[in-house]
Amino acid sequence: MAAPLTLLLTLAVVIRAILFGSSLAALVADSVEVVSPLNAWKRAMEALALLDLGISPYSGDVFHGSPLIICLFHFVVDYAEVTFMTADGITAVALYLAAKDLDQQEFRKQKHAPEAERPAVNSTELVRRSPGDMYHVPLQVAAVYLLNPFTVLSCVAKSTSGLNNAVTALHILATVKGSAPLSATFLALATYQSVYPVTLFAPALLYLLQRRCIPVEAHRSGFWFFLLQYSFMYLGSLAVLLGLSFSLVGSWDFLWSVHGFILSVPDLTPNVGLFWYVFSEVFDTFRLFFLCALQVNAFLYAVPLSIKLQEHPAFLMFTLTALASIFRSYPTVGDVALYLALLPMWSRLHPYLRNVFPVSCVLLACSAMFPVFWHLWIHAGSGNPNYYYAVTLLFNAAQILLVEDYIHAYLKREHHLRHGQTTVLRTPQTHVVEQQDNPPTIT
Repeated sequence: MAAPLTLLLTLAVVIRAILFGSSLAALVADSVEVVSPLNAWKRAMEALALLDLGISPYSGDVFHGSPLIICLFHFVVDYAEVTFMTADGITAVALYLAAKDLDQQEFRKQKHAPEAERPAVNSTELVRRSPGDMYHVPLQVAAVYLLNPFTVLSCVAKSTSGLNNAVTALHILATVKGSAPLSATFLALATYQSVYPVTLFAPALLYLLQRRCIPVEAHRSGFWFFLLQYSFMYLGSLAVLLGLSFSLVGSWDFLWSVHGFILSVPDLTPNVGLFWYVFSEVFDTFRLFFLCALQVNAFLYAVPLSIKLQEHPAFLMFTLTALASIFRSYPTVGDVALYLALLPMWSRLHPYLRNVFPVSCVLLACSAMFPVFWHLWIHAGSGNPNYYYAVTLLFNAAQILLVEDYIHAYLKREHHLRHGQTTVLRTPQTHVVEQQDNPPTIT
């Protein structure tokens, strides 16, 4: 497997290197679908120029990245292309290793499961895993990330969303490998950069508890001990990062310029998200209400989903990653690329998916229409922001339907595994009828 992965990484590097030398690089660097006020390379360069002049990059409204990003770019500014290509490679390899480990764990769990936890008699074909699945799925995950146009465009535009994806992928890998200290450290780093990954705290904790065979029960002292231990590692790592940032900048201004900026949404530059148009139209009197109503979506669903999927933390991690990328205040297509790369991990759900084809068509159509409507609005003057925002709404609605479809498919498959695929229905005449609810067999 090392040879195909190496070939895939080489192909991804070649594609990016060619595009870096083309006119496309300058074009996508200004594309609102690819960059935002949080991750634009031009803003990072302005911040470095201010820092060289002895001016705090957070004194104005220029830069909204973390101080550690400035420190990184200070050393690699002359090798920026290599840095962003390396970040994509790290993300792909981390997702590849995580998918491979998850497949192996699931295979061992199915093979050595006790009698009470084995699937129903008429559902054994749902857990059949061929060697080809174990071989190809991790490679598909890496390929979907590296060759996804969203990822390629983000890398060519030098969007820092690629760096955020790398940190999140390393957190997923550390969690899957069962390393609590590394998992907490990378989660703290991801939260420090963009706030929203804090929702991954619950699935990481549940997964690590499951790896250690600690039941999630309030009366268990082992549960509370590990919860406090993991929380301490996470909060301690976050405190260290904040303290290091203060020592680099010399003030706490970065807290408002980075995290306050993400939560308060003062910049209404158009993007592929849901916030900018709402706050450009809403009265200031109601701004706080709509701000809370929109921001809560990125965090609120973590609670019910964690309760419902507490026995399936790996899928919960995918779900919350997707929701965080949809409901963040300044999303870009680079954020979408991360959770799309995880879809091959759930290929066994394909027989249960209901809307994947129309949703895929809508996502492709919206991706093509974004630059068209932007040109009509900004350059040709024959459109208006309503057209662009309509495509944005459709794009996000399709993503929500995609995530909902996968959740429904996962829960339905788990129900069939536990109770069997044959259900008994009673007609109004009290006759018993057996209904066979079989999806296509997975071989």
